[in-house]
Amino acid sequence: MSNETDITQTKTAPGDAGSYLQDEYQHWLVLLAAQPTIVQQFLQAQARQLADALIQNMTQARFTLPDRVVIETGGPPVPVPSEFREQLAGGLLDRLTRSDLRAVIQQRLSELESVPEQAVAMSASLLRYSTAVHMVHNLLPAGRSITYVAAEGEEIPTLPVADAPEPESAITAATDAIAEEGQADEGRGELLVPYVPAARRFYLPQWVAFDDEDHLLVNTVSEAEAYLASMQQFMEILHTAVALAPYTIADETYQQKRYGMMGQLINQGRALARYQTREIIQTIKQRAAAQDLNRGLSLSLPYFDDQDLALKMRDFEVIPAGRIMFIPAFVVRAAHLEQARVGQETRLSFSTRKHLLIELKMLEEAFKPGSLPQESS
Repeated sequence: MSNETDITQTKTAPGDAGSYLQDEYQHWLVLLAAQPTIVQQFLQAQARQLADALIQNMTQARFTLPDRVVIETGGPPVPVPSEFREQLAGGLLDRLTRSDLRAVIQQRLSELESVPEQAVAMSASLLRYSTAVHMVHNLLPAGRSITYVAAEGEEIPTLPVADAPEPESAITAATDAIAEEGQADEGRGELLVPYVPAARRFYLPQWVAFDDEDHLLVNTVSEAEAYLASMQQFMEILHTAVALAPYTIADETYQQKRYGMMGQLINQGRALARYQTREIIQTIKQRAAAQDLNRGLSLSLPYFDDQDLALKMRDFEVIPAGRIMFIPAFVVRAAHLEQARVGQETRLSFSTRKHLLIELKMLEEAFKPGSLPQESS
C-alpha cells in the first residue's frame, strides 16, 4: 500500500502543485453542481456501482453515462451520443491477463475523456469525480476531532494528544460510544457506553485495540488483527480514490479522514507488533525452561512498516540447526547483530527502523544475564 502526497493542513502558494489540485477539485465540484438534479442523481448512482467494483477489485465493471450533460456552467444540457452511453471496463482478455480492474477503469475513463464529443468527455470526468467523492464521503465513517504529534525524530504524527478529562459515562455522540438499545432514559435518547479513555483519544475509537502502554483492550489478539485490517481497508479506499482522481487530496473531508486514520493505524500497528514481540519472548522463555530449544532457533519478528502501512516480519537466525544447547546469550548476540543490520537498512523509513530497533532491544534486554530463572540441578 503506497502513500500519496499529503497536503493535509498545508497552505499552498498560487501556482504550486497543491494549488493546481485545489483548483481542479473546485472546477469539478462546480460543474457537478451545475448539472440538472436528475443528472446529479444518475451520476451518484453510477458512482456507487463503480466504487463497489473498484473496492472489491472485480473482474469487470459496467457503467452508464448520462443521457445529457451541461458542458459549461450556466449553459444548456448537451445530449450524450447513445453509442457511448453503455460502457464495460474489463473483459475476457483482462481476466486472462489478470489485469487490475482499477487500472482498467482508469484507462477506460481516460479514453472517454479524450474523445472529440465534449458531452462524452464531460460525462466521463464527472463520473470520475463523483466516484472518488463517493468513496471518501460515503463509504468511510467520520471520526472524532483529534490531534496527533510526531514522536521525537519522526515526521508522521502518531501520538494522540490527550484532551481535557472526560466523564467515564455519559449520554454522548455515537463516535464516542456504543449504543445499547432498551436502556435509554425516557426523553434522553440512547444510553451509550463510552470507550475507555485511551480509545477516545483516537479518530475511530471502535478500532482501538491497545492503550499507550500496549495493554490489550479487546479479548483476543485476533480481534486486534481484525481492527488493524479494518483500518488498512479504510486507508486503501482513500488511496484508491486518489489514484482515480488525484485532485481528491484537496478535499477537506479526505484530508481529515486520512490524517485521523493514518496516525491511528501506525500507532496501533506498532502496538500490535510490540505486543506480539512480548509474546515471542515469553514463548522462548517457556521453551527454554522446558529445554525445547536445543536443536536451533530462528525468529520471525513482527514490525509495522509505516510506508506500506502493513505488518511485516523480520526473519533472522538465533541458533543454527543442530544439537546446540540453548543459552540466553545466543538471543542477546543475535538481537544485537540484527540491530546493526537494521540500522543500515535503507529500504525502511527512519521511523520504521526506529520502531524495529526498539523491538530488537526488547528481545536483547529480555535475555541478558539474570533474565531467565536458574535451572535446578
